Amino acid sequence: MKKLMEVKDLCKTYVIEKQQNNVLKNVSFDVEESEMIGIMGPSGSGKSTLLYSISGMDKATSGQVMFDGKEITALSEKELSSVRLNDMGFIFQQMYMMKNLTIMDNILLPAIECDKNAESRKDKVARCEDLMRKLGIIEIAGNDINEVSGGQLQRACIARSMVNNPKILFADEPTGALNRQSSAEVINEIKKLNAEGTTVLMVTHDAKVASNCSRILYIADGNIKCEYRMPEGLSERDRERALNNWLMDLGW
Repeated sequence: MKKLMEVKDLCKTYVIEKQQNNVLKNVSFDVEESEMIGIMGPSGSGKSTLLYSISGMDKATSGQVMFDGKEITALSEKELSSVRLNDMGFIFQQMYMMKNLTIMDNILLPAIECDKNAESRKDKVARCEDLMRKLGIIEIAGNDINEVSGGQLQRACIARSMVNNPKILFADEPTGALNRQSSAEVINEIKKLNAEGTTVLMVTHDAKVASNCSRILYIADGNIKCEYRMPEGLSERDRERALNNWLMDLGW
């Protein structure tokens, strides 16, 4: 399978009150096309920093990130913005939606700004509507963001992240603010997108959520200590049990 991303010796250091804080320390791993990878580890281990650094949302101190033939760590901010808009999708625990726009307009906005598709606005609206139907939220298209449930709003965030057909989806605790039912609904939608070919890289503290991934990277003290490849053919319950046993062996 083709490599979509290669991370080599990635470091991220913050200087706070003249003290260096090495959040990431020589992190290296590869991501293949159509993988669904979970990133787990203790609080403060560098999970979110890793996600932001490899996506170009935060500038790495040193190291290299290759994404689809481009060296992310060498691009200008303008070039990075273009890559993120056209080829990457993002879902966060905090659902960053514009309060003055409807759900539909929030989802449509990245499509309007995208420069890789020579579509009319009408075509982009139709594509957004199709995506919202697929995610079961077309009925809230005209609603304000404070008029829908948390699960509906997170599915709207998924629709927004997928509207430009990204090659990779970054998710940072996408179910952290949801109840168990809404969490299951959101993860099912992410799994469907992955099954259709979208590569997914997801930070989560929830073993039930992570058990849906084919591979889990465990990060501690700023570095990836080990990884777990989920055995094929297991039931949902057995996947979660197998992952929990692995995490217990690590002292989770």
